[in-house]
Amino acid sequence: MRLYAGKVPAIATEVVRALLAANEIESEKPKEVEEDVASVLKQYLSDEREVNDRAKDILERTGKPQSEYQRVRALAADEKGIKVGDETLDYLLDQVVEMLMHSSNVEEVYSEDVGLRRRMAPIFKKHMAVDSDLDGEVRAQLRHVREGTREWEVEYARVLEQVRRKKGL
Repeated sequence: MRLYAGKVPAIATEVVRALLAANEIESEKPKEVEEDVASVLKQYLSDEREVNDRAKDILERTGKPQSEYQRVRALAADEKGIKVGDETLDYLLDQVVEMLMHSSNVEEVYSEDVGLRRRMAPIFKKHMAVDSDLDGEVRAQLRHVREGTREWEVEYARVLEQVRRKKGL
């Protein structure tokens, strides 16, 4: 699962609407709460970009193989104080719950953290599961190319970029 910048406004809007509709939070300024949620998500994207750049830089400087990227990335993320990979969803949910508790735009939070997380998790999952949908769409277009070959890798990257652009990711 991965968070895409293009999905941030949709996630923020759906999360706030779901929480308000379920009376989990109360707010006179739902648009500002959406902006608060979006800012949390944008900050995560910015931090993740820094972590990725740092991991690439470390690999380059140390001469380690590309196969070490995920491990080095996880170490860089720990250093930065964020979570990446499988822990991304839990980290983002924690950050949004924390923001809701401290936001001046939220008058009252009626639910406990667990309830808020349960309400928000399906929304995040729906928007962050785009990767598997993209992969399926790309593979469908590449049936004529044998997987595992160099041609497959080149074509996969090219078609993936086309599909992402078409979907606004």
